[in-house]
Amino acid sequence: MNFLSVITYSGIFIFALTGAFKARTYRMDIFGATVLAFVTAYGGGTLRDLLIGIRPVNWVNDNIALVLVLSSTTITFLFKLDYRKFRRTILITDALGLGLFTVAGIEKSLLSGINEFYAVAMGVITATFGGLLADILCNSVPNLLKRGELYATACAIGGIVYVALKHTSLTNNINLLICIALIALIRFVSKWKRVTLPEI
Repeated sequence: MNFLSVITYSGIFIFALTGAFKARTYRMDIFGATVLAFVTAYGGGTLRDLLIGIRPVNWVNDNIALVLVLSSTTITFLFKLDYRKFRRTILITDALGLGLFTVAGIEKSLLSGINEFYAVAMGVITATFGGLLADILCNSVPNLLKRGELYATACAIGGIVYVALKHTSLTNNINLLICIALIALIRFVSKWKRVTLPEI
C-alpha cells in the first residue's frame, strides 16, 4: 500500500465518520446512517470517476473502504457520539478530510491523463460533492453553498499550490502533506476569523 492509498483510506474513514455524525443529528437509524456515511465518503470520488471515465468507479470491489464506512457508522452508534458535543472534532475531521480527498482526487486525475487545471477541479469535486449530496439527502443547505464557508475555495487554493509544488524539488510526500495542512489551515482560519467571499 503506497502513501496515496493511505491518504485515500484515511479520507474515506474521516468523511464516513462525518456522515455518520450528521445522521445522528437527524435521528436516522443505522441503515440511514450507513447510507449517509457512504454517500459522504464516496459521492465526490464517484462523480470524479464518472467525469473522467474511470471504470469501474473507485469503490467497486474495494473491501477495505467498505469496512471503513461500516466501522465509522458502528463506532458512532455504539458509543452514542453526539454531533452537538463533537462540533469542534467534526470541524477538524472535516477539514482534514477535505485536504486528504483534494490530494487524492488530483493525483488520480493526473494518473488518468487529465491536465493540471482540470485535475485541480476534479480534486475539489472529490473533496466537496460527497458532503453536498449528504446535505441534500438531509434536506439542508449544503456547506458548499453556505455564505461564510471557505469550503471549495480552500480545496482550490490547496490544489493549486499542490500542482505548483510538483514542479519544484520537493518530494511528492512532502508536497502532499503541505497541501493537506494548507487546506485544513484555511478552513480553520475561515471559521475562526469568519473570513468570507464577497456577496453577489
